[in-house]
Amino acid sequence: MKVVLLAGGLGSRLAEETVRIPKPMVEVGGRPIMLHVMDVYDHWGQTDFIVACGYKAMAIKSFFNELHLMNNDFTIGIGDGAMDLRPRKVIDWRVSVVDTGLETMTGGRLLRLKDWLDDETFMVTYSDGVGNINIAEALAFHRSHGKLATVTAVQPPARFGNLEMEGDQVVQFTEKVRKYETWINGGFFIFEPGVLDYLPGDDEPLEQSPLTNLALDGQLMAYKHKGFWHPMDTVRDRDHLNTLANRGTPPWMQFEEELDPAATSTKALAGA
Repeated sequence: MKVVLLAGGLGSRLAEETVRIPKPMVEVGGRPIMLHVMDVYDHWGQTDFIVACGYKAMAIKSFFNELHLMNNDFTIGIGDGAMDLRPRKVIDWRVSVVDTGLETMTGGRLLRLKDWLDDETFMVTYSDGVGNINIAEALAFHRSHGKLATVTAVQPPARFGNLEMEGDQVVQFTEKVRKYETWINGGFFIFEPGVLDYLPGDDEPLEQSPLTNLALDGQLMAYKHKGFWHPMDTVRDRDHLNTLANRGTPPWMQFEEELDPAATSTKALAGA
């Protein structure tokens, strides 16, 4: 199954980084955040990627063209250039990098990939948000409801400390308490080809009329993810994700991956 990574935006709130590189190339734990997103899919057996780039597209194209060298050790013959790669870790990914235009909105980028998607079920996500999403479970959920689209609903991380008060007295200060259940679009979509009929052209963000109209037509379902999820929208987000990555196995790669024991294995579901 093909996995589309939307990677064409300007990333203006990370301007200190994105003035020189595209946002998906901003590093977390010494690697571009886009690779961390791809790691999540790889864990579930999804390794056929299409990167829809735009802003600084050549930087992304050059990166993936050279990634096999960066991921391996090698011996090279200086005279004839013959190279012997010695894999450090097998990464069996197929990556298509497609320039979908500098000014194109997310819906338009997806529509421009129509000929790349083979008229089959496909996945879509952003290149700047990570989460320990159970992709196999989300796919099983998508197939169970028979609608055109599934969005992963997530609970936003606390950005401000919460004051617990009794009258005017603060009795507790915490960043983790949520008084109300709130769900937002976390990306990690699963779409049927019919979703492309909801995309009018280059100027339409996926998150506006396409998703709205899918919902109005009863064709959009939500897979609720209650585990870790965090976007990288700001410098503060980048620094927080770096701190998590540098502590060991990051939380977006810590999975509770068992489905119903009677069900097919998650790897098989992911590749079905």
